[in-house]
Order: sequence, then structure tokens, then C-alpha cells
Amino acid sequence: MLWEQGGKWEVEEVELDPPGPGEVLVELAASGLCHSDEHLVTGDLPVAYPMVGGHEGAGRVREVGPGVTEVEVGDPVVMTFLPSCGRCSYCVRGMTSLCDDGAGATLGPQLDGTYRFHARGEDVGQMCLLGTFSQHTVVPVKSVVKIDEGFPLELAALVGCGVTTGFGSAVRTADLRAGDSCVVIGIGGIGANAVQGAVNAGCRYVVAVDPVEFKREKALELGATHTAASIDEAWPLISELTRGQLADAAVLTTGIADGDDLQPALQLVGKRGRVVVTALGKAEQETASLSLLELTLYEKQIRGALFGSSNGQHDVPRLLELHNLGRLKLRELITTEYTLDEVNEGYEDMRAGRNIRGLIRF
Repeated sequence: MLWEQGGKWEVEEVELDPPGPGEVLVELAASGLCHSDEHLVTGDLPVAYPMVGGHEGAGRVREVGPGVTEVEVGDPVVMTFLPSCGRCSYCVRGMTSLCDDGAGATLGPQLDGTYRFHARGEDVGQMCLLGTFSQHTVVPVKSVVKIDEGFPLELAALVGCGVTTGFGSAVRTADLRAGDSCVVIGIGGIGANAVQGAVNAGCRYVVAVDPVEFKREKALELGATHTAASIDEAWPLISELTRGQLADAAVLTTGIADGDDLQPALQLVGKRGRVVVTALGKAEQETASLSLLELTLYEKQIRGALFGSSNGQHDVPRLLELHNLGRLKLRELITTEYTLDEVNEGYEDMRAGRNIRGLIRF
């Protein structure tokens, strides 16, 4: 749990209510340590405290609330950090990552405005309606995806956020096609999977940019064709590879997006090139630097990506199938496994650039 901005994650006993209508109780097997939960600590993502962290996990359904028919007790499930109702204007158009029910995902309470966790006499919120840093949690059935029996749950957990977000940023938001070229800026839990998405899309060149040598080496293991330590280093490389045409897309997956990142990223892409901003920026930042002339004359585009523009119910099972077919690496993403009481150590490793993805095993 996190009690205040700038605090440490604290492990303690809490009270957990049973599932209400449309909700399920899940016993988790594992939870990923995603950078988005770090934004709760720094305040870059404004939330109400206290909060049970974690929004990337998988486990088994242990209890279902009234009206739940989509899953049964014992089913293995992946939890997605954005719910999808299937009925709002965005869901019915296939844009489930923009479901209206996701509007309050970081506010704390459940969809009905009440809380399931309680501690020290206070109601406690859940990160993205989930709270996967708790071994047991109550979540909306709209936020779970049933998966095949037998798939390793510690690997399935990664598909709840990082894998799907990164992969989708390349395949769906950037709309990469066979023969394209792509630059991925920032090789963490999201960027590593943007590399895998670009590879699966059939890109002829995939350039991974990161100042940390370990991460550049990991990107090559995941299918990147080239690496660079900085955007300045990447520009002459992608220019030479493409005979001056530059990349078809650049995917920005740094720890924190900054307005000054946009123009350098725009310069990496050529005519009709897409810059996909997947990294979260600070809430108070409202300015960005870019050449409007370049944007217009070369018809370049800037696209935001939430959950990689993915559809959890459709994409999560498909990504697990890609893993089974040997086309998507999951175990290789896990740098270090931690126990729950080592959560702060896991985030220190992330800040220091030692992890692609840290994983809590329950």
C-alpha cells in the first residue's frame, strides 16, 4: 500500500470485502512491477491516497459476485488495467481501451463508487480498479480475461499491461506493416514489447534506443536489428539504413514522456511517419516542442497510445498463443523475481535500469 505521495510501499494486513454485483475475487499468482505505479509515488499521476498498488497480474477466480456469468470459480484469468463494458460508444466501435468505465480507473474506488479494501479505519483505493500488489483482490468482471488452463500464470501476468501495451503501440497504434522501419525509444517493460510488436509486424529494421547497455543487449535478444544509446545516435543510423527516408514510426516508451522529446522523435520519421507517445507525461506539463512546418509539409503524425490501442478480450489470448507458437518471448522479459516484501527493492532496481520487468511472485 501507498499512504502518501513520496512514500514507500508498505506491506500490511487489510480488510477485503466480498465481491459485489458484477465483481470477482481473484487470488493472484504474480504481479508485474510496472513504471506506472512509480508515478503514484512521485505524484506524476495524481491519485487519492491510500492506494493498493499494482495493475498487472494474473491468478484464479475464487469467488464471483451476483450476476457474474462470464467466469467461474477456479478459472485462470489475466487482469487488464482498463475495464471494457462492451456497450459504450467506444467499445461497440472496437476501441475498448477507451471504454467509458475506464474514466475513473485511477481514482481509487470501484465502479459503483465504493471501496473493497479497508485499513487503519480508512477506505483504500485500488490502482486501476485492480490492486495486484495484494494476493487477494476484488475487481470488476469487466477487467478480467479468461485464459486457457495450463498457461503459466507468472508469464500471463505480464500481458495484463506491459506486453499488450508495448506490442499494441507498434502493431495497432503505429500501424506498422511488413517492410516498414521502426525506432523504439526507451527499452523497459513497455519498449521491449514494442520491439517485439515491430518484429511481429514484419519490420525490416527495428532500432532500439536506450542509454543502458544491458537494455540495448536485451532488445537485440528480442529481435531488434540495431541499437543506439541516444536519439542523436539513432538519427544517422536510421537515415543510412533507409537511404534517407527515415523511419515509418517512432514509439516513445521512456519512463516519463517529456514535451521536449517530441521534436527529436519527429525528426526520426519520414514522410507520413508516425510518432506514438505511449509513455506517460507529468499531469502539469501542457507544452511540447515541435516543428509545425515539418508536421504539415511532411504530413507527419503524433498519436497517443493507451494500452497500445488494444482490445483486452481479443488480444490477451492471441498474445498468449503467439508465445506458445514461439513468436513472442515472455519469460525473457522477467529480469528478477521478488517476494511481496521486496517491492521497494524491485522499484529501486527499475530506477537504476537493472530490470526489464520485475515480478512479484505470491
